[in-house]
Amino acid sequence: MKTVVPCYYHLDVEVSPERVDQVKRILAAHLRYWNLENLVEPVCRCTETLLRTIEAHAADKNTTLEMWWNGQHLITAVADIDGESHPESATWDCLSHIAALSDGWGCCTTGSGGRIVWFSRRVRAMERAPLVPAVPAPSLREARAMPRELPVPALAGPVPEGPLVNAAAG
Repeated sequence: MKTVVPCYYHLDVEVSPERVDQVKRILAAHLRYWNLENLVEPVCRCTETLLRTIEAHAADKNTTLEMWWNGQHLITAVADIDGESHPESATWDCLSHIAALSDGWGCCTTGSGGRIVWFSRRVRAMERAPLVPAVPAPSLREARAMPRELPVPALAGPVPEGPLVNAAAG
């Protein structure tokens, strides 16, 4: 049986237009290394949306990105340390895009006035490795031979030889 090892990745980056594409390639490489090929596109698109929003609206472009894989869920968090607020229209557009591409998301503020936006993607059952179907255990009816044979009463002694037995046979 294949076991899953929890994985963690941390990246500190100063966001710029060329760095956004580099970060996407780095994340894609890590996801492929973790055998999560099917999560590459949605995770990279959500992360790109967050990084482009930070690039366009944050005064401080330093950002921290983290990914956690626990075997069922991949959680990605992007934190900016900008104390200034982002324009509301840019924030809502970004968050609606993330909500459409993820299974769950959230946002919280940090002590320094920054913000952490996280989103999660789960590996669906159909995307996992196929399982070999188990042979079903026989039920009580299948375990018995149908129809059951009736027990034959044992005769007490040898069959008598005589005129009545011969007459019944003839």
